[in-house]
Amino acid sequence: MANHRHAHGPDGHSHGSHSHGVSADADRRWLLGALALIVLFMAGEVVVGLAARSLALLSDAAHMLTDAVSIVLALIAMALARRPARGGYTYGLKRAEILSAQANGITLLLLSAWLGYEAVVRLLEPPEVTGSLVLVTALVGIVVNVAATWCLSRANRSSLNVEGAFQHVLTDLYAFVATAVAGLVIVTTGFTRADPIASLIVVALMLKAGLGLVRASGRIFLEAAPAGIDPDAVADRLISGSEVKEIHDLHIWEITSGEPALSAHVLVAPGGDCHAVRRDLQRTLREEYRITHTTLQVDHVGEQLGQDLLTLGRSAVEARDRPRDEHCDDVHGPVHRGGPHEH
Repeated sequence: MANHRHAHGPDGHSHGSHSHGVSADADRRWLLGALALIVLFMAGEVVVGLAARSLALLSDAAHMLTDAVSIVLALIAMALARRPARGGYTYGLKRAEILSAQANGITLLLLSAWLGYEAVVRLLEPPEVTGSLVLVTALVGIVVNVAATWCLSRANRSSLNVEGAFQHVLTDLYAFVATAVAGLVIVTTGFTRADPIASLIVVALMLKAGLGLVRASGRIFLEAAPAGIDPDAVADRLISGSEVKEIHDLHIWEITSGEPALSAHVLVAPGGDCHAVRRDLQRTLREEYRITHTTLQVDHVGEQLGQDLLTLGRSAVEARDRPRDEHCDDVHGPVHRGGPHEH
């Protein structure tokens, strides 16, 4: 039997024409606008925070610093992602945004640890805090963060670090609300511990944002399946075709945020049309799972094993005794077969 092995992308070639970069809709002007607002206000907030001896204001400024850094890294990552793939970087520099998102998440975690420690110290020994300065600055901060959040909402948020920057500025908005409440409490009651309590609220929000970014970027670096996609469920859906008898070496990962990819070894019934099966599977993946970057190796059942034995000069006895699960020398992951599924 002639060998019908195929390893094609959606367009019938080994590498289809796909768009792997951050979307061209990502508008640098909106990011730069948000960055300008954040940096200008952050500088003023540091000055007022030091004058008012307010840790809540300083913690807000520190969080805004991470926002500014995340936007700068997002801009750099966008520029790198637009570079064409060349040399050893066969995907280009698509994961530059994931590196920046992870760096931003780690920075958030480190800052939250430091600010949490300082807040606990100030809870035990509260210093004098100028509540009126805290209140006025926090109210201005709410206005600035609303404007910055609006700017980022207009930019392309399919990029992980652009979305991260948006979430951070939104978190800052909540933090400024907490700080404004703390300033109001200090002005009306003189309860200065409201300032470190507000700082702890900011710390909790920073921890949540930082852990989310580190977790999301870590999944991409570890080649985990995209959130919301179950590889076993995908395999069960693909194996439901009448001519598909087995799927193994199924891998689903993200090249960068929002760009899932899939590869698999597919075995079809003897005499089945490998090209038609491949097209059907790719249509299913595209329409039902929005996976457009696919590489499928399609063989007839028993075909590749026979080719391997001819190449290696193995005997008919070895062919007869070789377990079915060893269609490939090194199968990665569960084997999915037609009929009652075996995982």
